[in-house]
Amino acid sequence: MMIRACRIFFCIVILLSAGVFCFAQGRDEKSSIFSKTGEDKDDRPKGFRETLEKMRIDKDKKDFDQMIERGGEALKISEELDKSFEANGRLTEKEKAKLESVEKLVKKIRSELGGDDDSDSDAREKPQAETSSLSLADAVKALRSTTIDLYNELKETTRFTISAAAIQSSNTILKLARFLKLSNR
Repeated sequence: MMIRACRIFFCIVILLSAGVFCFAQGRDEKSSIFSKTGEDKDDRPKGFRETLEKMRIDKDKKDFDQMIERGGEALKISEELDKSFEANGRLTEKEKAKLESVEKLVKKIRSELGGDDDSDSDAREKPQAETSSLSLADAVKALRSTTIDLYNELKETTRFTISAAAIQSSNTILKLARFLKLSNR
């Protein structure tokens, strides 16, 4: 008796699954509640649209706050590098790892600001061409001061603006970090 009930239940589940599958195939994409086309936005319930908009706004705020935090972290690391260089007169392997961290943070900031990686290949090929007049000490100080500028520019922007000055500062920081990594070998 139990086996027969299980078989009947199994058959019902299969039939319902097949019905749902056929129904889903018969619907076109425009009638989907999750569709992103402009025509369907008005078909969504108002509460659903408001919830999606609130979620998008919250995500934008969170992303912007994280970008500011990355800028603060890059500033902290550049200040540590400056202090370490003043104390030792050179950058150790530990400081080189910190330079790579600054580079990663600033690349992420630049991409979030809308900057692109077009200048990366040129900067890798000839990082010393633009910074050849700098001594190692000057480059470390310039890294710190440019990171301060970047952090201040990030704090002055809103999540609705794109700061060309911040993108330019991030590019300068990347060039200086590459120069320092190559010069201190």
